[in-house]
Order: sequence, then structure tokens, then C-alpha cells
Amino acid sequence: MLTPEVAVDLVVESLHIVMLLVVILVVPGLITGLVVALVQAATQINEQTLSFLPRLLVTLLAIILMGRWMAGYLMDFCVSIFTRAATLVG
Repeated sequence: MLTPEVAVDLVVESLHIVMLLVVILVVPGLITGLVVALVQAATQINEQTLSFLPRLLVTLLAIILMGRWMAGYLMDFCVSIFTRAATLVG
């Protein structure tokens, strides 16, 4: 039966997975943006679009490298939710 404790556990687990996947995709872009901003500050090049392409490439590289793992992780989570659904409903 779906009790409030079980529902909270499911929400917490879902939020942990979302935070993990977001960190994997966003943190490399943030670090790249920081490095580009430091280089821009050191060289006094104030071009706004200069930091976009490196961040985009790093984010795409993160998706290429970690995409298979992220998809597998999400699929495992979905399978565990569906297997638990039978016990939660009845």
C-alpha cells in the first residue's frame, strides 16, 4: 500500500537521480565557462559569445561520454519503479 513514507522515499530517490544527472551535464559546462571567463578577464577580451561554443562542446562531450550510463541508470530506476508499483497499489 502506498503510505506517505513510501511516497516520500520515491520522491527523494527521484530527486537524487535528477540531481546526479544534472550535475553530470551542468558542472563540466560551468567549469569550462569559468575557465573561459578567467581567460577573457586576463586578456581583456569581452566577447559574450566566446564562452558559448566551448561550453556547448563540453556539454555535448559529457552527453557523448556519459549518455549510455545515464540512460541505463534511468532505465534501471524505471524498472525498479514498475516492479515496486505492483506492491504499492495492492
